[in-house]
Amino acid sequence: MTERINVADLPELDAGPYLENEAALAAYLTDILAAHDPALSAAPLGDTARARGMTEIAKASGLTREALHKALRPGAQPRFETISPVCAALGVRLMAQAFHS
Repeated sequence: MTERINVADLPELDAGPYLENEAALAAYLTDILAAHDPALSAAPLGDTARARGMTEIAKASGLTREALHKALRPGAQPRFETISPVCAALGVRLMAQAFHS
């Protein structure tokens, strides 16, 4: 039997330096979103935005730097109208994928 790991019990990791390209970010986002925890969804975007430069991502997304920091801080639950332009600024888009129960 495989023991399940509770993500909340894991130590914090700044994944930003490992998210060097859009493919790595897309894979990271997919894994995080699969956890079905809205508070976790901001983490990979925040990690990547910090690694790539918060000011540049804020400009590209049309948000203020302060709003971006607030929306992507750990535990934040940003709205879709924030997530979507940030994803675009980072070079990824969210997509739906069918799954079978």
